[in-house]
Amino acid sequence: MIRYRVAIAATSLLVAIDASPQARNAGRDIAAGCASCHAQHIALGKIPSLAGVGKAQLVTRLIEFKSGRRAGTVMPQLAKGYTDEQIELIATWLSSQEPQHE
Repeated sequence: MIRYRVAIAATSLLVAIDASPQARNAGRDIAAGCASCHAQHIALGKIPSLAGVGKAQLVTRLIEFKSGRRAGTVMPQLAKGYTDEQIELIATWLSSQEPQHE
């Protein structure tokens, strides 16, 4: 657990330092795949919208899925395909999006 926290902290620092448009676009581009299930207009039931969810919460959930500590049907498999840096980029992008209220 400590190793994950150190990796996340280091990656967070690098992402914060490199707030270039390329880094922001990378997060957007990777997170685009999340929209097929988590888009605000279709997220129902157990599949929540992720826009505006806190970055730390998103990172924690994705790492838990990736490590197998969090159960799921599809997410554990998907999360295993992301590097820790990609998880940070995804979380940064999604947490910066405004949730839509109907």
